[in-house]
Amino acid sequence: MRRHAHSSRIASIAACLLVLSAATNVAAVPTADAVEAPASAVAMAEDEGARAMAHSLSDSAWRAKVQKAALAFDEVPITTLASETRSAVLPTLVEADRKILAAKGLDPRVGQLLRLRLGDDSMRAALAAGVTPWVAAAAFDDDARFVTAYDISGQMHTLDVRVIPSHPVYVVDIDSAQAVAAGLGVIHEELLRQGLNSSASAVPTGLWTTRITAVRVSNDEEPWIKGKAEIYTLVTGFGKDGRVRVDLVGMPYLDEGKTTYHPNQIMVNWSNYRYNLADAVMMEDDGNTNYRDLAKAVATALLAIADQGMYVPLVNAVLDAVPDSWWTDEDDYVDSWYALAKSANGKRYGARGNGWMTVQPYFVEQF
Repeated sequence: MRRHAHSSRIASIAACLLVLSAATNVAAVPTADAVEAPASAVAMAEDEGARAMAHSLSDSAWRAKVQKAALAFDEVPITTLASETRSAVLPTLVEADRKILAAKGLDPRVGQLLRLRLGDDSMRAALAAGVTPWVAAAAFDDDARFVTAYDISGQMHTLDVRVIPSHPVYVVDIDSAQAVAAGLGVIHEELLRQGLNSSASAVPTGLWTTRITAVRVSNDEEPWIKGKAEIYTLVTGFGKDGRVRVDLVGMPYLDEGKTTYHPNQIMVNWSNYRYNLADAVMMEDDGNTNYRDLAKAVATALLAIADQGMYVPLVNAVLDAVPDSWWTDEDDYVDSWYALAKSANGKRYGARGNGWMTVQPYFVEQF
């Protein structure tokens, strides 16, 4: 998806998110002719890791250890496993981890993000039977129809991202839950540094909030190679000091489409806001997000908006601040909600039509 004005985004961004396509055994085409070049630093690092992992599987002992872990767990911390077993692939994985952390604007102390998983449960039988898997990277441009997988000899295989291959495939991905948790911390720190989000005044008896009692998003038959989504929401409005503020709401439970979740999660703390209305922009981490760049862009855009003594919608400003490169992957922007009121009670559909939330006022008493 190329970036356009916000008015055309909502109409033109295809419905995104989340579920794997139905399993169909179709042989891969052993050619790289249709493969797109990696679209980001994260994608390139994952691709380097995938290529090195495929080559490393020529070591039968290492291959057996990886197979055992992949069959036992949904995700394998592959850099840690390589370190424990002193695999020759370790330096490449360590370097890939370093590049990914840098590309996402995260501190090295966050730790290793690289994970390895089996592409689909339908591949378990072949893997358990001893078929040597290919290895592919999860990050790719959603405009691409094909993705490259590597075998132990270095040969490239072109896989249709909408058709699950019969040959088992390991997918090199990142721990998006860990990345988002750390990334929200980076955004918060950067917003504070930019002068946004002053502390709320003390509330002697408690505070009014808006609580999400149910939430659901749609999906677009997400390719098999992509894992579950990591969703977060930016809640925006004018703070008590008259400056725009952004509150961050992580939603790690919201990882599949066409599924209704009942989190009873606090979304808006009204003691932080001057007016009775706030906006919400729901985003997905597609793997390529640089949190520091996002925070700087959003802060720059919002600091230019002055308090006019009344509610001003901020959704457009947030979306217009998103870096151009983000719109190469459709999953960055999920949906948005304008003018959420303190008294809002019931189902509210997003402006994009890709999701809904049921909200209610909720008073949090002070001890």
